[in-house]
Amino acid sequence: MTQDRAPDYRALADRLAHSLAEDLAQGRLRPGDRLPTSRDFAHRQGIAPSTASRVYAELVRRGVAVGEVGRGTFLRTTPTLPATPAHDSEPAGVVDMEVNFSVLPEQGAMLAAGMAPLVAPEMLQRLLSRPTLRGEAATREAVARLMGRGGWAPQPENLLFAGRGQQALAACFTALIEPGERLGFEAMTYPLAKALALRLGLQPVSLAMDAEGLRPDAVAAAHRAHPLRLLYVQPDMHNPLGITMPATRRRELAALCRELGILVVEDAVYTFLAEDTAEPLAAHAPERVVVVDSLSKRVAPGLTLGFLATPPALRHRLGAALRLGAWAAQGLAMAAATRWLEDGSVAELVRRKRLDAGHRNAMARAILGEAGLTLRCDPRAYHLWLLLPGSWRAETFVAAAARQRIAVSPAAEFAAGPGHAPDAVRLALAAPEEAALRPALETLRDLALAGPEASTIG
Repeated sequence: MTQDRAPDYRALADRLAHSLAEDLAQGRLRPGDRLPTSRDFAHRQGIAPSTASRVYAELVRRGVAVGEVGRGTFLRTTPTLPATPAHDSEPAGVVDMEVNFSVLPEQGAMLAAGMAPLVAPEMLQRLLSRPTLRGEAATREAVARLMGRGGWAPQPENLLFAGRGQQALAACFTALIEPGERLGFEAMTYPLAKALALRLGLQPVSLAMDAEGLRPDAVAAAHRAHPLRLLYVQPDMHNPLGITMPATRRRELAALCRELGILVVEDAVYTFLAEDTAEPLAAHAPERVVVVDSLSKRVAPGLTLGFLATPPALRHRLGAALRLGAWAAQGLAMAAATRWLEDGSVAELVRRKRLDAGHRNAMARAILGEAGLTLRCDPRAYHLWLLLPGSWRAETFVAAAARQRIAVSPAAEFAAGPGHAPDAVRLALAAPEEAALRPALETLRDLALAGPEASTIG
């Protein structure tokens, strides 16, 4: 006896996106309108609720809709008819304040010289042979210097390399916690980290924050209720809130994790933007903390090289996870990174990006903050958190901004757990050209102050 195969959620998402596009074109729907619940959609389509949830998640991933925790799923803007199930960039003419990668206009010329020796046939033959977890000694030593801050630096022999930072996170979540176990997140967190946890069958636990970042008492209370196996935390220029955790809080949190036996994954991807920053949690609990970082923010999204500073006792487990997932770094990327680290190119890019981030952040604070809008940010960061005034809902503001050809991210995308997400949006300042960034910020300011009643949604 054979059973019918379950419908492909991606094909269902294709058809629903086409239908929504037609309804928008005919005026039957407007950006900002709420979609039926996924349970209602499942009933109408005769599919499982889990399949319907995957369809809605796919619409959110493609940018057709936006989900707000506890409120529902809302049309974001006029969707394009999907020739393929996914797209990696905003349509032409959109000011993209969702992605947060900076590529300076002059950096291609800066980096070209370092690539020249790598294109010799003999060198390419060696570099293209196989991926690597450990890299050459020179690479480990250069990255150890790069990651060091305060009085801390990782031991070169304890470094592992992944194809990208997200793969380094995936290896941590695969190696350090079992399906069904609890993984603690800051209440607002990096969306991909939570998505990885869910994909791996882990239980995300939302933990309260304050003005200094993750609250140790929230970690202790959650652990007492049911043990936490792992903690994911962003102490520096937290994404999306921009909080940088002070040294006293880091020491307190590290001491608590040692006491309770909780392992920690410390995401340091934005640390490079701070010339001076406190030592990482790893300096205070070296046997419990894995520090994850990458070159994608420092250099460019096209250089996807991640690295993990590991406790010696965890190095083999993490290495096995990298091999199992086929997440090891590629030789050519490793060689290019090594040359750029050694010849000073990365250091010069970091210097210029610090200036660029500070300039863009100051511009945003002047345009938005001086108008009376409430912001949260680290003034050195490439992103800031805008708390919406009046009767704005986050998803409605996102839709209104999209009508002005500006893409921003609602709070619900960052919420670690179910429940109400604040009426706020994250503004990523790195990607737009400066000539487009200023008028976009002015448009967002005017939109926020005018309120939803004065916006032209529909």
